[in-house]
Amino acid sequence: MSRLDPLYRTYDWADARLGLTDEQSLLGKAFPAEDSFLLGEVALFCFLILVLTGVFLGFFFEPSTSDVEYDGSVAEYQGEELPEAFASVLNITYDVPFGMLIRRMHHWAAHLFVASMALHMLRVFFTGAYRNPREPNWLVGTGLAGMSMFAAYTGYALPFDEFASTAVGIGYNVALSVPLVGDLIGKLVFGGEFPSSATIPRFYFLHVFVIPVVIAGLIAVHMVILMRQKHTEDTREADVGGRETVDRDDDSVVVGLPAFPNQAAVSAVVFFLTLATLSLLAGFLPVHNIAEYGPNDPASTPALIMPDWFLMWGYGFLKLVPSWMSFDLLGVHVSSEFVGGLLLPGLVFGAVALWPFVDYHDDPVHFTADPIERPWQTAVGIAGVTFIMVASIAGMDVMVADVLGTSTDAIKPLLIGALVGVPIGSGLLTYATLGGFGDEPSGGGGSADVELANGGIAGDASSDQESDGSNDEPADGTESADDAPEEGDR
Repeated sequence: MSRLDPLYRTYDWADARLGLTDEQSLLGKAFPAEDSFLLGEVALFCFLILVLTGVFLGFFFEPSTSDVEYDGSVAEYQGEELPEAFASVLNITYDVPFGMLIRRMHHWAAHLFVASMALHMLRVFFTGAYRNPREPNWLVGTGLAGMSMFAAYTGYALPFDEFASTAVGIGYNVALSVPLVGDLIGKLVFGGEFPSSATIPRFYFLHVFVIPVVIAGLIAVHMVILMRQKHTEDTREADVGGRETVDRDDDSVVVGLPAFPNQAAVSAVVFFLTLATLSLLAGFLPVHNIAEYGPNDPASTPALIMPDWFLMWGYGFLKLVPSWMSFDLLGVHVSSEFVGGLLLPGLVFGAVALWPFVDYHDDPVHFTADPIERPWQTAVGIAGVTFIMVASIAGMDVMVADVLGTSTDAIKPLLIGALVGVPIGSGLLTYATLGGFGDEPSGGGGSADVELANGGIAGDASSDQESDGSNDEPADGTESADDAPEEGDR
């Protein structure tokens, strides 16, 4: 075997999915007119709004823990020496024109960004849209999800109030727990023992430059792959009429709106609806009140510390892992903090990333699948969702204990049992309900070779499809706009 054979195989794998040698015109690419497919656009527009509002906030934020005398509008801090970062956030919130509105929009855009991305990934998972040839974009999406959470975490520290600094301090302890390189991570990312004078500047640099650049790069890769590949499509309910009828089961054709002007107009509507939603949330719902918590005080700890909902499941792992899970392996100490804070979340992300290679398909698949017809895949998805939900509830154990009138120590065994039992039970119940223990229904799908236009609908023609006279032009007689990756011969 030649040394170059693995490279050739890697290139063939990528070429089969991205059509590296094909030329394409993007303006006529077909986008199926399905509302749930727009969740990715919502995430994209939220990121754009995050960048724009972040630029505004960056003009007034001071990434420093040096003490300054506060002379702003909050009476209780008048004349006091406050950390400069904390004082600048007070200034943004109460003194800068539109500062409170922009800060709230930034906050809610971050939440909607993660929420829309999560819903988008759930739609892709349950409909099987991650299957061949779309595994690369699933990997990119998983990376985006992880980076968005890291972006939120680095933003926690910036106000340097009592709540934020306590939460970031927990992360510092988890970072130190990494075997062999924990101290190095602590010095590199946190600037030494937290809170350090270097922590806020470094988190600020990560939050406003490094992570946004990485996210923007991943979004760009995601979009390039999306444009190079043909879009997935829901199973058609009937044949689609036009100059030529497209059979409902013909997976060589994608029926959808052309990128321009139809899809562009839809995207504009989605953008303004996203902007309107964030404006309403910012106008009526308050965000983290740093004036109430006060500046960082190493001598005290807030009564209740909880991260945002999208980080709650990781916090739940940290709370549920018992201390006896610390152990030594080949002379290297592995602490329970590392297991709960990094190892378990890392395994979750690893399982998500590898899923398309577990549910692997040799042939390209065009149509999305009905989750009801995919018992074991849907059961795994339901088990995963309930696993994260139970872990998130564990992160709120103090509130749960207060509601039940007991202690967190008393409910911890119940939560550990639920973390194991509920996902397994819900998965088995889903599998049985969908007939998994009988004859498993077959999901839809096949190779996708061509995208065509229909009526006011655009499409793409595959460069490797043999011409038989029926697919030489779109169903409405207009010319096909762009070539799709060569899949038929792979």
